[in-house]
Amino acid sequence: MAHTPAPQLSVVSRSRAAPAGRDGDLARTVLDDLSKQIIEQLQQDGRRSYAAIGKAVGLSEAAVRQRVQRLVEAGVMQIVAVTDPMSLGFHRQTMVGVRCGGELERVADHLAAMEEIDYVVITAGSFDLLIEVVCEDDEQLLEILSRVRGIPSVTATETFVYLKLCKQTYSWGTR
Repeated sequence: MAHTPAPQLSVVSRSRAAPAGRDGDLARTVLDDLSKQIIEQLQQDGRRSYAAIGKAVGLSEAAVRQRVQRLVEAGVMQIVAVTDPMSLGFHRQTMVGVRCGGELERVADHLAAMEEIDYVVITAGSFDLLIEVVCEDDEQLLEILSRVRGIPSVTATETFVYLKLCKQTYSWGTR
């Protein structure tokens, strides 16, 4: 079964498009070179101190703190603890492809509201949506899949059970 490294803090940079439910502020956020350097420092180590980041990028600790706060508030990034789901009692992880016959964004919003689903994307290709489900066991997975299939406009699903996590990274840098 999938086993990820010990918990660590990571910085997750968000897509350049505004997330669902936000106004267009994120899409209009322009990152200068210093903000990009701060993000890259935090992607290397999400626990790095503002003083250490400031030294690396040539800013004061207070200036780094303010920039990080603005980046988080703008939705450009979030600082999160990445955990091993197995050690927390979640023994089943899956990716589920979803085909829809109606409004994709309405279905995506419905899926995003489900607590057990931690990833929802609208895609091009064989599936209209991809979702990631992290749950305790197969019984809970069946219950979640039943709820997903019960959403109006969902016409089909295909479940891909994770057998082993080989790579998961959030260090794609900045552009």
